[in-house]
Amino acid sequence: MKLPVSLFLALRYLRPRRTFISAVTVISVLGVTLGVAVLVVVLSVMSGFDDMWREKILGFNAHVMVTGSRGVIYDIDRLIAEVERVEGVKAAAPFVQGLVFLQHNDSVYTPMLRGVDPCRESRVSQIPRSIIAGHFDVTGTALVVGADLARELRLRVGSRVLVYSPAGFISEEEIRLPEEMIVRGIFEVGMWDFDMGYVLSSLEAARDLYGLEEGVHGLQVMTADPFQAAEVAQNIAQTIGPGYRVMTWMQLNRQLFAALRVEKNMMFFLLIFITVVAAFGITNTLITLAVQKTREIGLMKALGFPSGTIMRIFLWQGWISGVIGTGLGLALGLMALDYRNEILRFLSARLGLDLFPKELYRLSEIPARTSLEDLVTVIVAVLVICTLAGVIPAYRAARQDPARALRYE
Repeated sequence: MKLPVSLFLALRYLRPRRTFISAVTVISVLGVTLGVAVLVVVLSVMSGFDDMWREKILGFNAHVMVTGSRGVIYDIDRLIAEVERVEGVKAAAPFVQGLVFLQHNDSVYTPMLRGVDPCRESRVSQIPRSIIAGHFDVTGTALVVGADLARELRLRVGSRVLVYSPAGFISEEEIRLPEEMIVRGIFEVGMWDFDMGYVLSSLEAARDLYGLEEGVHGLQVMTADPFQAAEVAQNIAQTIGPGYRVMTWMQLNRQLFAALRVEKNMMFFLLIFITVVAAFGITNTLITLAVQKTREIGLMKALGFPSGTIMRIFLWQGWISGVIGTGLGLALGLMALDYRNEILRFLSARLGLDLFPKELYRLSEIPARTSLEDLVTVIVAVLVICTLAGVIPAYRAARQDPARALRYE
């Protein structure tokens, strides 16, 4: 296969030799490689955070939340029946939720207590299927607690805890004694906010703690498709009428996902400057090459080669450097992603530091998802930058006067 003259010469000039040009070329390509690898790793991890938080949130909470505009919902059975008749709704379950004080021995913590219906909860939540000790039992005075909270308070199945209601601190005329409850199960969904911040009880126990004779605080609604929750929520609101607030999981967690999108975009624009710095190295290499090849460029122009051919030699070189660096960077980045948690544990053990604290990042391991869209964005951006790196050297070489170039040599 015959190659264009400009591409043939570009490949020849990039051929590894024991010269200064070859060494600088390798360094420039390594810069592109590291830039691409970092971009792939960071964007994949950010996408993984987004996906894992969605998964954990949807595993603990249902897709749509229906609450009363005045705080308490009555006539629960009728409302559940109306909601479940809406197209796209799979199931609905009532809940009572609020802050409590939990005491075990001398340790005190303030989680959210959620009273649930054990017969309906498994249809709207993954908690009954996330039990790691004991079993899902919220009848009577039984409690199910998160794994991190159990470790913090040194709880195990069978432990007795005192549960204080905040309502007991409001009244000045009477003192409400705490409820003694028994831990019957420990769940773990893998997200620190839920594993540390929630305990589950029966509806009756939660009502007693919050002074409700009847009614609930809201309904959790599971839909057939979580990404169609907004449309289903609108239909629910139209069906049950005024007097209720209907919120989707996206609305309840919009700040979290908006922050993730902003962080991902900012990380891309910041890290792309690694590639820009590497591109300056490519530009420097090509400028040096243009100076060293002054005689050859002058000879080519004297033989009638057009300026466009001279320019394409240097543009091809920038593009080829970008292709090589991008390919190596993709391989390095994908390999680092495959072993990301092993690398994290190795560094943590060597340095004696917790480099990914669960309390801070709210996850037990580094998530990652490599999307084709992210890879294409990185590849196109890097190749454009590396190709443009050859513009200045190409323009300078194309403007050389052949007579002066040959006389100079």
